[in-house]
Amino acid sequence: MLAGQFALVVAAAYSGAALYINVAEGPARLRLDDRALLAQWKPAYTRGFALEAPLTVLGFLLGLLAWWETGRWAWLLGATVMIANVPYTLLCILPTNKKLLATELEGAGPETRALIETWDARHAGRTALGFAATSFFLWASAR
Repeated sequence: MLAGQFALVVAAAYSGAALYINVAEGPARLRLDDRALLAQWKPAYTRGFALEAPLTVLGFLLGLLAWWETGRWAWLLGATVMIANVPYTLLCILPTNKKLLATELEGAGPETRALIETWDARHAGRTALGFAATSFFLWASAR
């Protein structure tokens, strides 16, 4: 059952990091001019990816292990929702990431700002998936 508790902690950490991006970092970033906005987004994205991607995979694997140990379907549901961040990111966010990463700072403008606003809105989906996984893991651990 220890795997399940770790799955819960990892999912909660992921959710907190994702929420921070949506409620603090994103809105603060949008107060910058277009060039500074892009200059801040690029390294923040790289560091955020380095944090969120391993948490996604780890939460998934721990949730699977907890399901295997206990047979409780809520662990499997949480693990499935946790790993759903991968296809969601690949399908909904990656095209925007590629455009933003390919944009030179000197070329930043209103289109760049619109892309970052789109990225912020789509990232909220990752936040929602994180909180859903956390909820399933909490439910499984309370049973």
